[in-house]
Amino acid sequence: MTATANLSMETLLSKFNDLAETVERNEKRYQEALQSKDLENLQLKHELAQLKKMIFGTKSERFVPATSPKQMSMFAEPLVQQQDTEQQVSYTRTLSQPKESNHQGRLPLPASLLRQQIILEPAGIDVKTLKKIGEEITEELEYTPGKLFVKQYVRPKYADPTTGGVICAPLPERPISKGIAGPALLAYIIISKFVNHLPVYRQLQQFSREGINIPSSTMNDWITACCKLLEPLYQALVKTVLSCDYIKADETPIKVLDKTKKEGTTRGYHWLYQSAQPGLVLFDYRAGRGREGPLEILKDFKGYLSTDGYAAYDIFEQNKDIKRLCCWAHVRRKYTESRNNDPSRADHVLTQIQKLYTLERQAKNEGLSFEQIKDLRTQSALPVLEELKSWLMENYQQVLPSSPIGKAIAYNLTLWDKLVVYLQDGRLQPDNNAVENSVRPSAIGRRNYLFAGSHEGAKRVAMLYSFMGSCKMHGINPQQWLQDVLERIPEHKANKLFELLPNNWTPSQMQ
Repeated sequence: MTATANLSMETLLSKFNDLAETVERNEKRYQEALQSKDLENLQLKHELAQLKKMIFGTKSERFVPATSPKQMSMFAEPLVQQQDTEQQVSYTRTLSQPKESNHQGRLPLPASLLRQQIILEPAGIDVKTLKKIGEEITEELEYTPGKLFVKQYVRPKYADPTTGGVICAPLPERPISKGIAGPALLAYIIISKFVNHLPVYRQLQQFSREGINIPSSTMNDWITACCKLLEPLYQALVKTVLSCDYIKADETPIKVLDKTKKEGTTRGYHWLYQSAQPGLVLFDYRAGRGREGPLEILKDFKGYLSTDGYAAYDIFEQNKDIKRLCCWAHVRRKYTESRNNDPSRADHVLTQIQKLYTLERQAKNEGLSFEQIKDLRTQSALPVLEELKSWLMENYQQVLPSSPIGKAIAYNLTLWDKLVVYLQDGRLQPDNNAVENSVRPSAIGRRNYLFAGSHEGAKRVAMLYSFMGSCKMHGINPQQWLQDVLERIPEHKANKLFELLPNNWTPSQMQ
């Protein structure tokens, strides 16, 4: 009886232990599931906040600290408490004096603009009996819409009695042989599409209102012919950019028409390479976003390569001739996006990054040389960076790796060695903002003409964006540059094409 009771007790204890283990396992699973749901909820809130910002919010990433020692809060308590006792206040009304305006006045109109004078004499007075002592001049800016006109080349033909032949002057070289479009019109069409983002069909509508009906295929053929003419100049630009020892790189997508795809289009990429000196932009089209594109075009490059954290650029870590540096603006963006998740930590890092940019602004305002900029960074930026790295390593242990702030810190620490490279040379900049600005025309263009007609068409787009971006860097009117180049390039010597690049260009009338 006792043995049976002991057996029953042991069985009961065993079942109780099994039940306790089951409850413990279920509790652990419940906590894990709850934690997973909390993380998922946090991630969804973060994504929702980013989507709302993309649709409704400002694109600016400017960081303003929550508390600034130089600025009091609008709703802060007054420093001096209001007295309970009433006090009689008397004042004397005085006439207010007009405030002096700090406005500098309207900027003068450029002297290069054509002036059409309209002389207005006093009505009903014979001014011949009067002595002129001066005049009042009022300028009004006006506009005459662009007009199409026909340029005729008239070539008289002469009979030579001595030889019995006919003499006639040859036609000058034109951008499109036997074509009816002149260089100014061709330049206007290209600039309208790739600078002013006006699709071809809208340009055709404009010309139609002027009584000129041009088939869309003809206009596209004109653009293609111009690109073929400019191809050697583009190759000269490629060589010039890649011969520099400091290049910034980035990439942006472009839709390309592809009938073999179910969607009708495929995604290609424009890879950008910008050199601060001599100030040129290179767009290189590739069918994909893989490392093959930059690896091929930069195979002979030697120097500093500034990029974001995209993994395709990691291949250059094996190249001893290339020193890669990464972009602080991308790092700052990560923390800006994580402010809703952990405002305290995000604001701390943003404040430290702001100190780095304050030093860059100081160097620019004081016009420091590259060597002086390097010294300033060593003395003032390096201590900030060393302190920031210690803070990041300490706080990374205290946050969830999958949270927005955890991902921001991990991104920051992973790229740290490349983020501090800019301290080595005063020419180097801490971010890639300049090359990202060159991406904007491509992004705006995508919203207007939607896609390139083919992979070859996307290459032509890359070529034209390269020229237009380079003109912008030098403050050159792209219409004037392109028209002049289209007029000169048919007869220009191949070994002197570098003279026509925007950094070397001198208008033909100024030569």
